[in-house]
Amino acid sequence: MMIGCLALLPFGRTARIHLTNRLGKVLGRGILAISGSKVTVHGEAYARMGCPVIFANNHTSNLDAFLTIWLMPLGTVGLAKKQIIYYPLYGQAWLLSGHPTVDRSHPQRARQSMTALGALVHRHNLSVCMLPEGTRSRSGRLQPFKKGIAHLAIQTGLPIVPMVTIGAHGAWNRGQWTLQTRDIHVHFLPPIDTNNWSVETLDQHLDELQRQFVVHLPPDMRPIDGSPRPQAA
Repeated sequence: MMIGCLALLPFGRTARIHLTNRLGKVLGRGILAISGSKVTVHGEAYARMGCPVIFANNHTSNLDAFLTIWLMPLGTVGLAKKQIIYYPLYGQAWLLSGHPTVDRSHPQRARQSMTALGALVHRHNLSVCMLPEGTRSRSGRLQPFKKGIAHLAIQTGLPIVPMVTIGAHGAWNRGQWTLQTRDIHVHFLPPIDTNNWSVETLDQHLDELQRQFVVHLPPDMRPIDGSPRPQAA
């Protein structure tokens, strides 16, 4: 993948994004096959709508990265925390691929990153894949969503397609190289219209999005209080 991205550097960012979309499908499916996990996809039609959307995926495992690059349609750009560039090989491939990063420790820079991402999406007719919790849940329970996904939806007007992943927790834990076999279910839910979203009602919209996850997650993956509150971008 890194060699391919280097070869495409003269041809621009979108060419590299599309290349990694295609190679990612092979890599992602291969990693899931190596893990021995059975993946069942529900509502796949919502991931193949033929128009740009924002995919929102809950984050419980290192496998989530490979699930998303496998299941996302071509023309989808990912968003990762800036620390990803320090991950051996994967981080360097991400940097070369043209997929953006965000500095979540610095709110102003985070907002600038989201503004730049919105411009990129509009300019090249791309979808976006985001992990709105911002970091992996160690317990598997849904964590509060960062506000960045709502800001992006307001800026772009793109619908949000929830991608609820169940069963990946424990399949590949942070700091471990061994993979555990799991039955993984991925539920793509109907798109949420964001055309009427506004900054003034941002928390309300995030609550609406989070409720979609809470309803479809099993009890042991739901927040203990049932209602995570949104956090800063």
